Amino acid sequence: MVAPESLGAEGKPFEMDVERGKIGEFARAVHAKHASHWQGDHPVVPATFLTTQFFWEERVDGANPWDLVQMSQKRGMHAEQEYIFHGPPPRAGDRLFARSKITDIWEKQSRSAGTLTFVKMVTEFRDADGNLRAEAILTGVETAKPPEAS
Repeated sequence: MVAPESLGAEGKPFEMDVERGKIGEFARAVHAKHASHWQGDHPVVPATFLTTQFFWEERVDGANPWDLVQMSQKRGMHAEQEYIFHGPPPRAGDRLFARSKITDIWEKQSRSAGTLTFVKMVTEFRDADGNLRAEAILTGVETAKPPEAS
């Protein structure tokens, strides 16, 4: 069951180095064909590349506050993912300074699943000067009732 006291929880800051090879691997994995992901010494990241934040976050104990949400593994699921770029997307060679925060928890009624509890986590990515470069917004949802067997 979602822990309402997790609202406002912040993870510890972590750094994310945007690497040329990883951009190419990610672009290939998601079938991103645009030349900007492949060419030059500083290719640009595909829009969903910031999902790789979780590999960097796990290197810093306490960086990911999602565990504090305590969403059920049986009734919880990933509902939505959004990326907002504040200017040009990151490129190979950039170092991003990131921090995740649980920013919202709300409920909605469903006819088939009972109460749905939604949780939003926002991760901000800043450059070395502290400028906000991008945000990754993850929304998870937990059903009150267990899923019915099909």
